Amino acid sequence: MTDASTPNAVPAPVLEQHDDIGRLVAVTWHGAGAADQPGSPRWLVAVDGSACSLRAVEMVAGLAALEKGAGVDVVHVQSWLSKEAADIELPRRGWAATAQARQLLDAASVPWRLHVVMGEGAPQIASVADALGSRGIVIGSRGLTATETLLLGSVAYRVVHLARQPVLIVR
Repeated sequence: MTDASTPNAVPAPVLEQHDDIGRLVAVTWHGAGAADQPGSPRWLVAVDGSACSLRAVEMVAGLAALEKGAGVDVVHVQSWLSKEAADIELPRRGWAATAQARQLLDAASVPWRLHVVMGEGAPQIASVADALGSRGIVIGSRGLTATETLLLGSVAYRVVHLARQPVLIVR
């Protein structure tokens, strides 16, 4: 049985990016109907596989449905991996963590592209949104208390301060 015939197989990405030491640091896939259309509005949604991020996907699917030709860029950020692990683990982890998000977008007939990048969450989300010229960023929030946010930090809070686009936080 080949890898392509197994249910958990990760398809070949459309684009791969490597850093200066040759480590895989970003991969991109296009979903059905996600071909680039010049001038089409695109929203960015950050997905980590949590229930909060799935609510953000549902919200962005509704926003995209309001505009003809709108699509969604899904971004998933992975922590740093070694050069040896990145080639296999970055695509595999990103594809698995975003499975439900991709299913939701497919069910809503919203064209999507998936971007899996390595690094720190908030700066990478803001950077991907800038690079893609996103209309806005939609991100889930776990609803941390003020004390938890102070101690643990909040990716959503940091994205609000780093992003140049409007940010919609979904609880």
